[in-house]
Formats: sequence, C-alpha cells, structure tokens
Amino acid sequence: QNAQNRARAILLCGHQERARGPDKEQKLDIACGVSAFHGMAAIYVDADACPVKDEIYKVARRVGMDVFVVANSYIRTPAEPRIEFVLVDAGPDLADDWIAERAGPTDIVVTDDIPLAGRVLEKNAEAISPTAKVFTTDMIGSALATRGIMEHLRSFGEATSGPKPFSPKDRSAFLSALDAAVNRARKKTDS
Repeated sequence: QNAQNRARAILLCGHQERARGPDKEQKLDIACGVSAFHGMAAIYVDADACPVKDEIYKVARRVGMDVFVVANSYIRTPAEPRIEFVLVDAGPDLADDWIAERAGPTDIVVTDDIPLAGRVLEKNAEAISPTAKVFTTDMIGSALATRGIMEHLRSFGEATSGPKPFSPKDRSAFLSALDAAVNRARKKTDS
C-alpha cells in the first residue's frame, strides 16, 4: 500500500524511485511513453487483468522492444531498463487514455478492452488480446455490439459465462500472435 501511495506521489515524467515491494525493493519508472530506442516499436500493456505479462517480457527481451506496463494499482514488473511500470490515477479509462495518447503506428497494444483497441487501431498501431485475438478495424463494430448485448442481458439478471480458465495452449497462441504483431510492427518501422 505504501508503494502505491509513494508511486502516486511521484508521477513525474521519467522520474525513477525505489519503492518497497512485498519482499524487496523495486525500481518504479514513471514513463513518458517514448521508446528509448529511436524509431523502435514499443509494447503497451493494459495490465490490470493481463494474464500474459511474463510472455510479453520474454518476447520484448528477445526482440529488444520497450514495454510500458500501465495500471491504476501497483504491479510488480522486472527491474529492467526496457520494462517500465506506469501508474495512472484510479478512474475509468485513465490507463486506456494514457496508452491511446502514446501508441503510434509502429507500436503494439495488448488489451482485452475493445474501445481501447479501436482507439489505437485508428492510430495504425497493432492491437491484440491476451487470448491471441488480433483486433482489426472491421471487427471492432461487431465486437462492441456483442459487448453491448451481453451487458444488456446482465442488467436483466441473465447469467452469462465469464472467460474460460487460461491454459498453456492459450499462452502459446498468445506468443504466436505477439510474434506476428512484432513482425508487422517491424515492417512499419522499416518502411
């Protein structure tokens, strides 16, 4: 709790602090959202409920991309120069706003949030879900309509099923989807 409060108090662009984590100190980088490697793509993670953060770190290390882990509460991230934790204030869509304002054509956004995916696709960024769904502009409208129908049913007390448990097969599918997104982002960087 103290780490969260301390991090909230130091929300300055590029500021680095040490915060006491559950079992040791961890560096918190409050990021500007600009990749340290000029012209290189970055991966933005809508991190509050993202089950594939470790897979994202693995791919980012391998290909040399920066990762911005964005959440409205403290999330432990590896203390590495290319992995930055960004703490935004609590509130609806503040993490989404932070990501959407910074994502560009060579970037990848990992999110389950359909409106956020739509916003970053408008900026020509890649958008994929933790379940390996590659968002496209063609699918956003129907996905929003389906989401609206499900919310409407729940408002009437209709029992709807939640997401299925995440399996090793799901993680593998996500890694493949992320690798493909990295390749598409690199092609944009090269052109």
